[in-house]
Amino acid sequence: MTYEVKRLQINYKTLDEFKKFKEYGIQELSMLEDLNAKISENEINSPFYGIYFGDSLAARMSLYKRNKRFDQYFEPQQDYLEVWKLEVLSNYQRKGLGATLVEFAKSFNLPIKTSPRVKSSEFWARMGFSPVTYDMDRDLGENPLIWLPEGVKEQKQTEED
Repeated sequence: MTYEVKRLQINYKTLDEFKKFKEYGIQELSMLEDLNAKISENEINSPFYGIYFGDSLAARMSLYKRNKRFDQYFEPQQDYLEVWKLEVLSNYQRKGLGATLVEFAKSFNLPIKTSPRVKSSEFWARMGFSPVTYDMDRDLGENPLIWLPEGVKEQKQTEED
């Protein structure tokens, strides 16, 4: 089955649906503050993407583009995407929705970094992500996983040869 990934609108209906997810927290509350400050929906680009089953949001992720000047994960430094809050509601798990969201992120053809939730390492390995293997000067309490588009893998491999 093919699923359609949609950029989620920033509105009260979306925020209400987010309450169903375990990872409901600070990002959603800040979006609510923006709405309460009467920021026009058209002025905000939501970082959230999701998949609906009927009228119900079944899976979601936040996807941020990061500037290479903040890159601590890739050699050489480059613009990359960061996946946060990838979550599929329990009734919809094991149907490929999480994989569809990750493939959507990969379609931007930029390196991707994520900090996986507990017990999700097998999923990320199936999606082609691997732990950061080089030394990095960081102490963020995270164990990042990264994915590189094919062109970047070849470029990095060529530089190492």
